[in-house]
Amino acid sequence: MALHTHPEFVAAFGEALSGGPVPAGLTARDPAEIGRRFSVYRNNVAVGLTGALATRFPVIRRVVGEAFFAPLALLYAKMERPCSPVLAEWGEGFAAFVEGFAPLAAYPYLGDVARIEFARGRAFHAADARAVDPARLAGADPERVRLRLHPSVTLLWLAHPAVSIWARNQPGGEDVPLAHGPEIALILRDAAFGVPVWRVGRGDGVMVRSVLAGDPLAVAAGKARKVDAGHEPQALLVSLMRAGAIVDAGA
Repeated sequence: MALHTHPEFVAAFGEALSGGPVPAGLTARDPAEIGRRFSVYRNNVAVGLTGALATRFPVIRRVVGEAFFAPLALLYAKMERPCSPVLAEWGEGFAAFVEGFAPLAAYPYLGDVARIEFARGRAFHAADARAVDPARLAGADPERVRLRLHPSVTLLWLAHPAVSIWARNQPGGEDVPLAHGPEIALILRDAAFGVPVWRVGRGDGVMVRSVLAGDPLAVAAGKARKVDAGHEPQALLVSLMRAGAIVDAGA
């Protein structure tokens, strides 16, 4: 029997983990045990992957219930395997998967909630960066200065009130008012290694998007005022400074 090449074996092994036949080339002292032993391994992988998703998406698990989440996660794991041994990097496609899963059609907001949860995990594991000295901002010319934000900063323009829903599913969040319509989420890792989710208005959202694109501060503030005539950037900038989310300010 011809030996498989390494890519062929990896592909066959992956198919076997998803329920396909045991790949050729596996051995055991008793050949009759190969299938049973591989089933144990397959089950361990499935448990590990579904557990990783449960840890990454706790609000989704809470909303749909443990009995529903377990097979949901298993189905996703069969469709989209990790591409890296670092499981914290896996699961970006879970939001789109949830949105397209017919039995969850009555919960259209779950995809956006999953985006928040994945972004929080990514923010927590983002690279370190030292916060800028506030003195550098005090005399900066807003027409020229460009702010650089912490690598953890993520801005999500959501189609549903997912920030409110996420907040209501946090400990003590039962009384958080449920908003109506789309929301904008600003996610970052703060100086205390917390990962807050801020609900921001359109003006703040446009300003952060502009800053992330590299626009000078004055340009970013001007874009914010175009969508919110009364927008003032000071409160947002102070919040970002206190969180340690502004890491550079250069021309």
